[in-house]
Amino acid sequence: MPRTPRTTRRATAAAAAALVGLAGLAAAPASASSGERGRAWQEQSWQEQSWQEELAPELLHAPVAERAAATAGVRGIDLDAATIPQLQERMAAGRLSAVQLTRAYLRRIRAVDPELGAVLAVNPAALAEARASDRQRRRGGPRGPLEGVPVLLKDNVDAQGMATTAGSRAMLGTRPDDATLTAKLRAAGAVVLGKANLSEWANFRGDGSTSGWSGVGGQTGNPYVLDRNPCGSSSGSGAAVAASLAQVAIGTETDGSIVCPAGANGVVGVKPTLGLVSRDGVVPISAEQDTAGPMARHAVDAAIVLDVIAGEDPADAATLANPDTDVDYTDLDADALEGARVGVWTLTDAEREAVGPDTAEVFDRAAKEIEAAGATTVPVQLDYLDLVGQNEGPALVSEFKRDLNAYLAATPGAPADLAAVIAFNEQDPVELEYFGQETMIAAQEGEVPADDAAARAARIVARSLARASIDEALAQGPGAEDDLDAVVGLTGTPAWKTRYLSVDGEADRFAFATSTPAAVAGYPNVAVPAGFAGPSGALPVGVSFIGAQWDDAGVLELAYSFEQAVQARRAPGYLPTLGE
Repeated sequence: MPRTPRTTRRATAAAAAALVGLAGLAAAPASASSGERGRAWQEQSWQEQSWQEELAPELLHAPVAERAAATAGVRGIDLDAATIPQLQERMAAGRLSAVQLTRAYLRRIRAVDPELGAVLAVNPAALAEARASDRQRRRGGPRGPLEGVPVLLKDNVDAQGMATTAGSRAMLGTRPDDATLTAKLRAAGAVVLGKANLSEWANFRGDGSTSGWSGVGGQTGNPYVLDRNPCGSSSGSGAAVAASLAQVAIGTETDGSIVCPAGANGVVGVKPTLGLVSRDGVVPISAEQDTAGPMARHAVDAAIVLDVIAGEDPADAATLANPDTDVDYTDLDADALEGARVGVWTLTDAEREAVGPDTAEVFDRAAKEIEAAGATTVPVQLDYLDLVGQNEGPALVSEFKRDLNAYLAATPGAPADLAAVIAFNEQDPVELEYFGQETMIAAQEGEVPADDAAARAARIVARSLARASIDEALAQGPGAEDDLDAVVGLTGTPAWKTRYLSVDGEADRFAFATSTPAAVAGYPNVAVPAGFAGPSGALPVGVSFIGAQWDDAGVLELAYSFEQAVQARRAPGYLPTLGE
């Protein structure tokens, strides 16, 4: 029986590979335990970095909660509570530098991440970028609203100087340029701190995958309770932001991969309208649903990042369909719920049983808090979802082959195509240790959409019905004054205990989600913390605000208003376990 992976297995394998070649991956034998391999990769990578942030010896051996507390601040600033505007105010006044802030986050990664496994690779140039940011501020002023702000990228987003692996060992040799969104972050002054772990291939490799696990990064834990799952596939992005390992992170979503980890890790996650943010340089599942978006502890920070990365890109035709590119996503009103009309996607009796009474109570309380903030709530149900789900899967499998092959062909050092990835996995000692690659094989054996009329029809049905489900819920009629500004639903359940198909006979325990309509429609969906549930009330629960196509600013503003009214988030406690 395979050994159970521990959260210590991941560390900075991609950075190690980039520095010392694939021999770094052989430093520990394949027969070693997952934890041993992870520790070997991690220590080798950190030893190669001249900028590594040393910790006191007694702190290195302290419990992770103590290490988190000891590295919680910089120059009197609580990293968990600080927002980007507050940090910019300090840096503008000369009371904080980009180097100091970057060092603080690097030190915190060193202290907390061995148990959490959220950061797959640290950027060897992070401190050099921070020094350049400080010089820019002194000599010419900030380039943009992210000047000196450390950002993590999910490791399916290209960044020059670092491999983009999508969590796969087959991708360790990639040599990409910056993705369009990465270039926009840099132009706004951001410091690329590194890459966040993810569910390998964004949870689109095989049946029974475990969210937060990748062959390169190992298993990401949940910072609230470490043996609980962070949800995926932007698991590392959500967990890292929750644990204050970066100020903000970039996640990506095809269906649920931003909003689910946002809910499970108690952070804000913005899944934009498809086409608001360029996907150029992002490892794809499907151009028909994929999008990138910000994840942050604070909605204001997510809004600032969204404002930076949104916009037209000739390399992504979907971005050219935006009817209004002159939108300020940072113009947020804390009282936006006052006078708003919000549909409450009510839980059925069966759904209440599935999510549990404490989670249902968090959602019920959220609806009351929306009313208390001055909104009118209207109970709604979204229609057609069975048909949407039945058609989404076949469409994605066909589109995956088309879009992944195009990405691989354009990326130096990548495998030639999907068939080459499958072949690599079959001979690799790690990749298929815990679950298979049935989804990849099905995609390879099938046709691309241009040659598959059934796949094209499935996409048309899925998208049209998903859009109708949201549009009809919002259009309460008969007059425009009766329409809804957004629909709010429970994002998901509290985090489940991490399990592996080949070890435990089961993997992720998805019991409930509301992500599919917005994901398939390509409409905006913003998850925001709403409370806590689960054993000892220790696990975060989020709610999701879903709106009309291109109404990202309005939906985000409602989520911000809810966040400010409720103040539901609290910092994680790094509990080892709560049992089942």
